[in-house]
Amino acid sequence: MARVALVTGGAGGVGRGVVTALAAAGWTVWFTGRGGTTPEDRLGRLAARVTATGGDARPVTCDHTDDAAVRAVFEQIAAESGRLDLLVNSVWAAPDGFVGFDAPFWERPVTDWRPLVDVGLRAHYVASVHAARTMVAAGSGLVVNISSFGSRGHLHSVLYGVAKTGLDKMAADMAVELRGTGVSAISLWLGLIRTRMLLASGLTEFAGFSLDRAEDPTFVGRVVDALARDPSIADRSGATLISAEEGRARGITNDDGTQPDSHRDAFGGGGLFGPGGTATTVG
Repeated sequence: MARVALVTGGAGGVGRGVVTALAAAGWTVWFTGRGGTTPEDRLGRLAARVTATGGDARPVTCDHTDDAAVRAVFEQIAAESGRLDLLVNSVWAAPDGFVGFDAPFWERPVTDWRPLVDVGLRAHYVASVHAARTMVAAGSGLVVNISSFGSRGHLHSVLYGVAKTGLDKMAADMAVELRGTGVSAISLWLGLIRTRMLLASGLTEFAGFSLDRAEDPTFVGRVVDALARDPSIADRSGATLISAEEGRARGITNDDGTQPDSHRDAFGGGGLFGPGGTATTVG
């Protein structure tokens, strides 16, 4: 029986790549997003494309600020798949003008909190609660928080950093409480991502990082697949891992065969938490 994954925010960006890569690796992949699921809609188009290549991707419309809607997603997965082996918390929303804005926090509207923290942090917690209930009962599973180097150094905005650091601490503390259950939790720091929008911009670098050495969304998905299959992942539960470094260690590349760069040096070190959720002092 195929293992079952849920990717939140799977209709675009990183989530889209994770859905595509997991389905190609043989997972049954449920994924959420806003909008409809018919073949004419964004969710439906991705599902149809995955199905056409032999994969199994199942779209579900969900507003992740609605707790009842999130609960309904997990109920549907339980009813139709009967199991859940992997949760990838990837849902995210940008505040107005986020792309390229450089205003300090006191000049930004306080409503930035809703997309960056309510969606970018709280929604991950709510999904993790439901996933853990299923996984702990089954005695196995993995929760992956999609995070970034914004936890270690200033990146984009104050609230962006608050949310990403919260994701890392969430995984670290969940690992402590999950100890002995067979369920693991990690946080994954991504580097620059070669999204469709970024590639279409004509830029060769962004924020000082080369697009030639950036990460494809599908690269991230292949790293997540490898981590989920790793029989020793429990030994790393609670840790903050770097996607580029995990990929390099496993020989995972971008679609064009390139090896993405780690941003460790640019941000002064690696994850804030090690296995078992312990704080790290060495980068």
